[in-house]
Amino acid sequence: MKKLCYVFVGSFFLTFIISANLVCANVRDPDDPSKYRKALYLKTAALTGVPWAVIAGCDQYARNIAGASDEKTLISLKDTDRDWVGIFNRNLKDRDPVTIAFFGGSGKDGNGDGRADPGDPEDRILSFADQIAAYGPGEQNYRIAIWNYFHRGKAVELIEDFARVFEKYNRVSLTGHDFPLPLGANYDYEPTWGARRGWGGLRIHEGTDLFADYGTPVHATAYGVIEMTGWNKFGGWRIGLRDLQGNYHYFAHLNGYAKGIRKGTVTQPGQTIGYVGSTGYGPQGTMGKFPPHLHYGLYHDNGITEYSIDPYPSLRSWERQEKQRKR
Repeated sequence: MKKLCYVFVGSFFLTFIISANLVCANVRDPDDPSKYRKALYLKTAALTGVPWAVIAGCDQYARNIAGASDEKTLISLKDTDRDWVGIFNRNLKDRDPVTIAFFGGSGKDGNGDGRADPGDPEDRILSFADQIAAYGPGEQNYRIAIWNYFHRGKAVELIEDFARVFEKYNRVSLTGHDFPLPLGANYDYEPTWGARRGWGGLRIHEGTDLFADYGTPVHATAYGVIEMTGWNKFGGWRIGLRDLQGNYHYFAHLNGYAKGIRKGTVTQPGQTIGYVGSTGYGPQGTMGKFPPHLHYGLYHDNGITEYSIDPYPSLRSWERQEKQRKR
């Protein structure tokens, strides 16, 4: 009877994989990998119990730290060869799920072809999710599992934010951007990144100043999560927004926040998050030490550290793209 149960369970599992593979194949588009990615996330979530948005968040983080050259890679999560086959396995090219399991390797057969191939995205993603599932269900267990996989506290925070964005919009193709001010507003800006600043000590200007009228709406530039709000002695009332590519968008000198905007708010491009002001350069409440403007900064996380990049080219590009969309 027990043997019959094993046969039944094994047959059900194989049937599920084959059915899921057919679904994945139907959405495969070489020009738009996002639909196929999501199909793989959903399939893997069904097999392991790990929420698809958590898997997607982990894969997005892996894609971000791999760099732009990895953007077309279907699944960026990947174990080392040694972890894949098992620490005591002498055969680093082992693709047999049975011997890999015997040696405690992470490699799994995700598509039912009898091989655990690290070059196969379905095998890679199942192998990763299976490691996460081993810690048990629940947010705290997933946090521990993700930390043990990436060995970085910031990775845990970013992945949680990515997962919340994916879950809210129920899709993974969320790369659009908007200009931070309404195109019809009275504004002007020049490349000022790297210029000298003296208040509070000699430093460089890590952003672009967009001069505009008091109260001009400030828009979210990307899909993401509000990571920071509150007062900063340099930036006054400010907002920090983390997008899905790991970039930190910094909006400073605000006159105030839009209704409902707080730490943890999920945003979309064009959403009003605040208003242009002249706050900063002093204790909380200081304002009027300079003309009203939006200080916009852009910082990139590469998996090791975070650094400032010149936002001016991106601003020009988003402004041009938004104008074209609204013609």
